[in-house]
Amino acid sequence: MKHIGAVQVVVTAVAFDREPTLAELDAIELESPLILAEVELLDAQIKTLDGPANEVDTRRIRRARNRVLAARRDLVNRTAGATVPGGAA
Repeated sequence: MKHIGAVQVVVTAVAFDREPTLAELDAIELESPLILAEVELLDAQIKTLDGPANEVDTRRIRRARNRVLAARRDLVNRTAGATVPGGAA
């Protein structure tokens, strides 16, 4: 029986052994309001899975969606002036 082995060295194993860079941490911090708003929306949607949505649940989901939209808008407005590394100037 022949054994089939990888011809190339694994190139991604080393990347998981490192800590996040400062740029990655800054990006996470910049996106955290959007992430939190999306988690809040998901929580509101999960609460309605057990039964039919009542008036309060409907309002909770609508407010959470509005927070997600506002967080997305704010994120786009903050990053609109940022330049992309290696991009056209």
